[in-house]
Amino acid sequence: MRMMDKDPLDAIIINEVQLILAEKRTSLAAMRTGIAVLALPLSVFSILIATSRYYNAFETLYLFLPVVLMNIGLIVLGIYLILRAVRKIRRYDQLIEILKQKHTLLSEFID
Repeated sequence: MRMMDKDPLDAIIINEVQLILAEKRTSLAAMRTGIAVLALPLSVFSILIATSRYYNAFETLYLFLPVVLMNIGLIVLGIYLILRAVRKIRRYDQLIEILKQKHTLLSEFID
């Protein structure tokens, strides 16, 4: 059966699901960004720990403290982005489940 032979309401429902899936992809991209932002401070802390025998943290506190504060800020930002994306993804999955229950046409295409 071609798309033109179907009810226009079916096309609207499929478009709604496509929109929700596009939003889900956007949230996945935000999660990927959050993971990358979270990985950066971990790399910086690893380098600081690996090179710690070459400096004294108390003598370079004026340099060390801003780096630590910036890394803590990046960790908080990364966790925020990840948690926000997870919540949105769960919400989009719930919306798709609701549409699947209301419209049996969708259950043929979406698991």
